[in-house]
Amino acid sequence: MASTLVTPIQIAPRLDYSMLRKFTFGFGLLFIFFAPASPDPLALAAGAFTPWLILRLVGTPTMPAVIAYYLLSQWLQVFARAFLALVDGEPMAQSIYGPWVLNAYWYMLASTVALALACKVVLGGIQPPSEENWSAHLYWRPVDVFLIYLGSNLIAQMAGLTFGGALYQFFDAIARFKIMAAFLLFTSVMSVGRGWPFLFAVLAIEIISGMTGLFGDFRGVFVFLGTAALAAQIRWTARTTGYAFVTTFALVALALFWTAVKFDYREVATGGGDTQAFQTSVSDRVGYMLGRMAGAADIDWGSASKTLLERLAYVDITGLVINVDLASAEQQSVRQWRDAFSHVFQPRFLFPDKPPLSDTEVFIRLTKADLLENMRGGTSISVGYMAENYVDFGFPGMLGGVFATGLLVALVIRFFFSFDVPWMVRQGTALAFVYSICASGLEVSIPKILGTALTFVVAYGLALKFAFPVGQRWLEHRARQAADREATRRRIRNLFRGGGGPL
Repeated sequence: MASTLVTPIQIAPRLDYSMLRKFTFGFGLLFIFFAPASPDPLALAAGAFTPWLILRLVGTPTMPAVIAYYLLSQWLQVFARAFLALVDGEPMAQSIYGPWVLNAYWYMLASTVALALACKVVLGGIQPPSEENWSAHLYWRPVDVFLIYLGSNLIAQMAGLTFGGALYQFFDAIARFKIMAAFLLFTSVMSVGRGWPFLFAVLAIEIISGMTGLFGDFRGVFVFLGTAALAAQIRWTARTTGYAFVTTFALVALALFWTAVKFDYREVATGGGDTQAFQTSVSDRVGYMLGRMAGAADIDWGSASKTLLERLAYVDITGLVINVDLASAEQQSVRQWRDAFSHVFQPRFLFPDKPPLSDTEVFIRLTKADLLENMRGGTSISVGYMAENYVDFGFPGMLGGVFATGLLVALVIRFFFSFDVPWMVRQGTALAFVYSICASGLEVSIPKILGTALTFVVAYGLALKFAFPVGQRWLEHRARQAADREATRRRIRNLFRGGGGPL
């Protein structure tokens, strides 16, 4: 009797936490080869393996996709300092910010693990969705989700121009709804393979609006796209690898270009004034950017790369804070957390005379830096929540403060996942919240994290409870109408093919 060999069907792996762990393990192994050439070999090697450890902690099947962005973005800014030391050939302890920069690196690296532990504690036991709940977004038409994205963009513009004063933070949070809309569109298109023009339209809108703003927030749309791919668990094929490479190249190229031109561009956009208000039209700003792109060959890309890496690394400031704190510790205990709670729980509509929150003043107080230098151009600068936790608790006490920060973020996300709405809507809401506190990276302060968390709980709790069901019914109604029209057209075509058409 002849035997038959049955070859199993090769199914492409999916992009999930398991795949991310394998990738980060390979990343760590790669840097093992570079570590001996680094001035801080142990710091480089340990930092390279930290994302694998983080993903080992949080990589449960139902862990929200945005947690990968939340934790890895925090880690990246810390690890960038060890990589910068490799590029410069100078040990971190010999930095101009003082010998405590190396200690700051280790403290902050440990803090990223503390964040991961907090996320594991709160989010590790989320129940999996039903099949219907997980796939609900797949039945919505991409064109309808795109219309919602355009409408939410309009709301975002109105929030920035109209709503100020006591309710600004509330409406600013609502304006982030465009992140959820973009996320839902991305997950739908990448899952069903329809509506690609709308996906590229969103990419173009976000990149153009980001490149013609003051802060270069074109990076956000790449975060939304990557998080959506992880949430949808897209199949990872050779073509997907090519798309990922092109997308990463585009992000890096745009980041380098922005780094090279942003100071001159801001001079043009603001008319050279010490303000963050535009003094030129959108067409003039677009024209300036197009002109600089046409002359891209004249840009010093090497210098731009070094500047971008230095801007990404956010460890030196913490080292400076440690130096100052050791020389003259603050007299008030736990001042940063007390000030944060005092500011957040005194709403402006009840306390109209409450002074505005100034990260720059805190920066100057904790670093003893020059006031005029850091206030130049109407800009703001912060030491970041990790440095603030160090000032309050020292080390290792700061790990407790950072863990509490992670608990707060994770509890807000868990709150959103408690609503009976489609799974991807919960994921998109979590993305909108996390991006609001992560867009500026480690620079975000404790008061801003607290304030954003409170505002999002109120704004999106109300939206998910009352507003979203209306939008969901509209999306489902539009989808049924389209399905009915398609069914009618199919019956007519079959009728003609069967010879039952008109005489």
